[in-house]
Amino acid sequence: METDHMTSLERVLTTLGHNEPDRVPLFLFLTMHGAKELGLSIKDYFSRGEHVVQGQLKLLEKYGHDCIYNFYHAPLEVEAWGGEVVYCEDGPPNSGTPFIKDIKEIDSLEPPLIDACTCLEKVLTSARLLKEHVQDQVPIIGVVMSPFSLPVMQLGFNKYIELIYESPLLFRRLMEVNTRFCVNWANAQLDAGSTAICYFDPVSSPTIIPRELYLKTGFKVAKNTIAQINGPTATHLASGRGLSIVDDLVKTGTDIMGSSSLEDLGRVKAACRGKLTVLGDLNGIGMCGWTPEQAEEEVKKAIAAAGPGGGFLLSDNHGEIPFQVPDEVLLAISRAVRQWGQYPLDWISS
Repeated sequence: METDHMTSLERVLTTLGHNEPDRVPLFLFLTMHGAKELGLSIKDYFSRGEHVVQGQLKLLEKYGHDCIYNFYHAPLEVEAWGGEVVYCEDGPPNSGTPFIKDIKEIDSLEPPLIDACTCLEKVLTSARLLKEHVQDQVPIIGVVMSPFSLPVMQLGFNKYIELIYESPLLFRRLMEVNTRFCVNWANAQLDAGSTAICYFDPVSSPTIIPRELYLKTGFKVAKNTIAQINGPTATHLASGRGLSIVDDLVKTGTDIMGSSSLEDLGRVKAACRGKLTVLGDLNGIGMCGWTPEQAEEEVKKAIAAAGPGGGFLLSDNHGEIPFQVPDEVLLAISRAVRQWGQYPLDWISS
């Protein structure tokens, strides 16, 4: 098994340039596994930025992957708006009852100030501390919920869909407020030391809404928002399909597309070649029951489909690896990337 010749950041930048680095970069999007490493509950783990720093550094040392993931959980943003976070013992925290009870409240809604939110400051603290530790060796990934997808937690899914179709003025008002928050939150993370921003936008996926509606809504919102973010972005549809909107995603100004295991990775790579770097697409739910041997085979399949020519970051398909995925599977993924991901990929039959 060959050793690495590049730093993680060099490896990632090379593949983002659609060239082949020393090996395929591996992004293990581990959030809750840090709690296991420190022997803490998930709630206690996310209570302090210093815990997340310790957890992320332990995970980096253990698995040797190519990113620091400074993402806590999706409802952290809802907490900033005054909403409720519901914790559980073996999974990601969830948002509680939507805090917008009546859509008329949108008229007077104002975005929270970043520096006034304790929950957001924890994330900025961990970004600063992680940057001190890894410097420019390993990319630090920050996360925002897109202005277009955040309302699922703000309003609830049904009420949000009704808003899109029936209340266009209030929809535009909510997008304007959410965009201000999203841009400020993304840039605060970049200022604190994050290298890039993952723009989670599952509602824009054709799995959720038709492309025709996306072009009138989420596409315009993304184009406006991403233009104001002062760093590279990865648009992640969080398991949702994206093949039919690849060219639309390119026009939003994003650099990376999260690929779904519901679609053919080779076709996604072909559609993105030279335009977007593909991020994906190991099945996170499937991982929970994989053997190490299965993990190796899945890694080989993904690399064979999307690795040639660069422009591919191996990761899970959702942007968060489930708490139930065992260490032995993650270690097997890491070993397999080092065995089968070394460029040139001569083992792939033409």
